[in-house]
Amino acid sequence: MYGHYKKTDKLSLVLANDYRLLQVMSRFGIALGFGEKTIDEVCRQCGADTATFLTIINYVKDGAANYPQSVEDVDVASVLAYLQRTHHYFLDYLFPHIRWHLLNAIDCSVKNEIAFLVLKFFDEYVEEVRKHMEYEETTVFTYVRRLVEGEPMPADRGYLLSRHNEDINSKLRELKKLFIQYYPQTENNERLNAVIISIYQAEEDLTIHCCVEDNIFAPAVHRLEKNEKISSMVNSQSSTFNLSAPKLGEVPVRGMGCVNGQWSILSAREKEIVTCVAKGLSNKEIADRLCLSVNTVTTHRRNIARKLDIHSPAGITIYAIVNKLVSIGEVNI
Repeated sequence: MYGHYKKTDKLSLVLANDYRLLQVMSRFGIALGFGEKTIDEVCRQCGADTATFLTIINYVKDGAANYPQSVEDVDVASVLAYLQRTHHYFLDYLFPHIRWHLLNAIDCSVKNEIAFLVLKFFDEYVEEVRKHMEYEETTVFTYVRRLVEGEPMPADRGYLLSRHNEDINSKLRELKKLFIQYYPQTENNERLNAVIISIYQAEEDLTIHCCVEDNIFAPAVHRLEKNEKISSMVNSQSSTFNLSAPKLGEVPVRGMGCVNGQWSILSAREKEIVTCVAKGLSNKEIADRLCLSVNTVTTHRRNIARKLDIHSPAGITIYAIVNKLVSIGEVNI
């Protein structure tokens, strides 16, 4: 199929062209088994909003580029339900599914010093995503739901959803990097390769999810604020009440650790700090041990993260073990 999908297109042919649209379909509450029905017929049958469904599947089809979409026909309540189902999919199905297969793929024997740290890294990542999504559910989505229901909003309330694609996906990229560069494999491991592939797919799905939030949901909410004449209570100057979810991680990804075409080498001081991080010391404890200020330690840690493209304590610990800066006995797992 070429061009934009239309409501008269058969849904079965649309899905045959792009497997990613299966997830979109399920998040609109549309089940399989619809035969030769058109998109409009299936949406009506399942109580889904056709215009909103078309907007999202065409956005996904076109690559989910990071720029606002036309949302004149988009139903905010339908997008809200779609996003909530997406949260449910990640937290209650996909991440537990990946973790189960990860446990079956990695070697958790005493000989493998990295396995438990990789699992810890994954668990910490999932917990951060959970907090992020729960914040959206309880704060952002609550505000939008009240807006949809026509509830009068205070004059100092407005809506702003942060762009957090990079924050959510940076740690998945880091997890792939840890596997590819540092996880020891003695032979071809098809199960581990399958887990890594599933992480790539999760990263793609998360990127699309964040783009839908930023470029369909946010513009549709702003349009609703205006169309519902809430502008009398929320003037255009105060529509920046920040309901953004907390950022995931402190340091943005800056490539793959390559500076001026060469892989960065840590200084002696940076190696000392990596060792301290791997041993579980806080910034203040590192500063006291090395006779530095806390600000200096923070600066060093940012430089280390930039050079290695590793931004979490678990990832730094794995790097330290692999490069024999610490032994497994010195690490607090």
